[in-house]
Amino acid sequence: MIELWQKFTQIRLKTWLEISGLPKSSFYEWLEKLNKLDEEELKIVNMIKNIFEESNKTYGYRRITIKLKKLGIKINHKKVYRIMKENGLRCIKFTRRSRGYSSFKGEVGRIAENKLNRQFNVSNPNEVWGTDITEFKISGSDKKLYLSPIMDLFNSEIIYFNISTSPTVKFATDSLDKALKSLPKKHNLTIYSDQGFHYQHIHWVNRLEKRKVKQSMSRRGNCIDNSPMENFFGLLKQEMYYGQKFT
Repeated sequence: MIELWQKFTQIRLKTWLEISGLPKSSFYEWLEKLNKLDEEELKIVNMIKNIFEESNKTYGYRRITIKLKKLGIKINHKKVYRIMKENGLRCIKFTRRSRGYSSFKGEVGRIAENKLNRQFNVSNPNEVWGTDITEFKISGSDKKLYLSPIMDLFNSEIIYFNISTSPTVKFATDSLDKALKSLPKKHNLTIYSDQGFHYQHIHWVNRLEKRKVKQSMSRRGNCIDNSPMENFFGLLKQEMYYGQKFT
C-alpha cells in the first residue's frame, strides 16, 4: 500500500491534468480559491474562539452566530455549530437549576384572561410587553435581591427594570410607571405576566386602565405561557450570576 501511494505521489501534475482533462489554468485557479477559503475559515474560527472566551464560555452557537452577524460576518448557524464542535467549544455552565421565585398568593385581586395565548411573535414595537419578577440570593447572607424588568417582545429589549431588597407592589409598579413614560399616546399595547399578586393588585390594574393598556395573564402553574421572561431570567443568571462571587 505504501509503495502504491509513493507511485501516485511521484506522478507529475501534467500527467494528472491530462488524465482528468482539466486545464492547468483552472487547476491553479481552484487551488488559489481553496487556499483563500482555508484562510477565511481560519479567521472565522479565531473570531468564534474569541467571542466564546469573552462570553466566559457561556455562548452557544446561536448566540455566537448573532454576534458574528452584528460584526458584519454573514454565516449560517450550522457552520458555527460545526466549527465549535470541531474545536471543542462547549458551554459548561448551563447545568445549574434552582427553584424559581413565586409571587402567587392566591386570588387577591383581578386575574386577567390569557389573551396572548403564547403568541410571542410580534411584528411591531409597543405591541406586547412582558414582565415578571425573579430573585437573586446573596451568598453568605439571608438577604435577597429582586429584579422586575419589562420587556418588549418585538426585539426583546428591556424597556425598564427595577431592583429592590423587597418585592412589594410599589417595586413592580415603579417599573411599570417608568416604562409607560416611553409609550406613545396612540398604541395597541398588551402587557402580559403571571398571576403574581403584584399584577392582580388594584394599583397595577388602575395604571393599565388609565393608559388603555390591555392585560393578559398566563395560566396558573404554566411557565410556558410566560416563556420569554422565563428564558430571559435563565440566560441572565447562567451568564452573569451562577458561578460568580459578588461582594
